[in-house]
Amino acid sequence: MKLSRHHAKAAMTVAFFAAQALSAAFAQTPAAAATPKFDAKGIARTETVRRDFDGKREAIQVRVDFAPGASFPKHSHPGVEIAYVLSGTIQYELEGKTITLQAGESLYIPAGAVHSAKNVGPAITAELATYLVEKNKPIVILDK
Repeated sequence: MKLSRHHAKAAMTVAFFAAQALSAAFAQTPAAAATPKFDAKGIARTETVRRDFDGKREAIQVRVDFAPGASFPKHSHPGVEIAYVLSGTIQYELEGKTITLQAGESLYIPAGAVHSAKNVGPAITAELATYLVEKNKPIVILDK
């Protein structure tokens, strides 16, 4: 099913506001307060939602926790991402620009855009990433 430009924009608007509502709700849940299990690079990813969107794509939400100073290397996604900062300060590199966000702020990342993220604060930081991506493809594609 191909969406018209108007319908695609409307779908992204709905996805954005749904992400905001889920972000606020998720931030209030006890599970969000649990101690994250970091990998060797200081990143913890916890998938919270995975649902069919339109047969070809799915909506996925992932909580990403960053230990102090931890960064996620350059990567892209096979669909759009909306990153909502739950706590702390995250510095993103996107399309040659540095964007610094604090808790309560969000960032739209276009499909295929190479970007990275780093915790630039003194404490654990967290974001809620909402993806609208093609099915059966890896969510994260590391840049070479």
